Amino acid sequence: MQESASRSYSGRDQSERAFEQIIGNSPALESVLDQVAQVATTEATVLVEGETGTGKELFAHAIHNASPRCGRPFIKLNCAAIPLDLLESELFGHERGAFTGAIAQKIGRFELADKGTLFLDEVGDMPPALQPKLLRVLQEQEFERLGSGRTHKVDVRLVAATNRNLARMVNQGTFRMDLYYRLNVFPITLPALRDRREDIPALVRHFVEVFSRRMGKQIQRIPAETMVAFQCHSWPGNIRELQNLVERAMIVAQDGVLPNPLPHERMNSFATCPANTSRESERGRILETLEQVGWVIAGPNGAAARLGYKRTTLMAKMKRFGISRSSPPETVRVLEPDPMRRGAAQL
Repeated sequence: MQESASRSYSGRDQSERAFEQIIGNSPALESVLDQVAQVATTEATVLVEGETGTGKELFAHAIHNASPRCGRPFIKLNCAAIPLDLLESELFGHERGAFTGAIAQKIGRFELADKGTLFLDEVGDMPPALQPKLLRVLQEQEFERLGSGRTHKVDVRLVAATNRNLARMVNQGTFRMDLYYRLNVFPITLPALRDRREDIPALVRHFVEVFSRRMGKQIQRIPAETMVAFQCHSWPGNIRELQNLVERAMIVAQDGVLPNPLPHERMNSFATCPANTSRESERGRILETLEQVGWVIAGPNGAAARLGYKRTTLMAKMKRFGISRSSPPETVRVLEPDPMRRGAAQL
């Protein structure tokens, strides 16, 4: 699953490259990208949580690409996709003759990821018998291949991901508490697509471009009905489902027009669409906050800070929602912070 760029960090070329596959500027996505930028430059273990199809591997790549390890190996392993009896060998490798069928030496993923990043997807599916061994390599940065007594030292940064509730699994006794806390150093929860509906039009256009190149098929127009159907869908499969539906629409598209792949979801009234009700709710919240702070937009006590937005994000939303004060424009103030506090209030 791929997304495209709409995020940049001025003066930070490496971060710009790291995020160039991530599309969107919704507050939910911006908050996650801020967390990615904060943790990427450290050596901390990251636990990426989120529903299936939210792009956990994409964000793991972003963390690696924005880190000092960029350019070194990025090795991935889906713990749910490997048979249980082979998972230990995949992680740590084995020597020839270590077990029936081991006809040659195998290098494991931890060894391959030395000096780089290892991405363990669906870590909640790791069997209990392997969890102590994973904990050991995370704590000591050392392991043994199967069939060998020799200890191998590695320098690996771990990014793990799961769509399961590990804290609940700990309480149920199916996941080790000490391993959970070792993985949960810096948790990042990815928003579901239904929680970032503002990003859907840009994602649709991106996937249209991708499949246009693959199919040699040009789309000149995306009807409003089609886009409304995309924005009003519940998206249980998140971005992966969106990608598949755009591909389906592209296959049957005629005359350069993208059809609605969700005809059963034509809305009787646009007012019932979650995207629309969410928009009205956000508009009302912004208006209420502006009134509370006397229409001060920026500064530590301004509306942007209270709403958790950047100043420029809030001003863009005010323009998009048609929010303005009835009194003269100069009464809508941008209050700069006290110079003595400038370092504590980044706008």
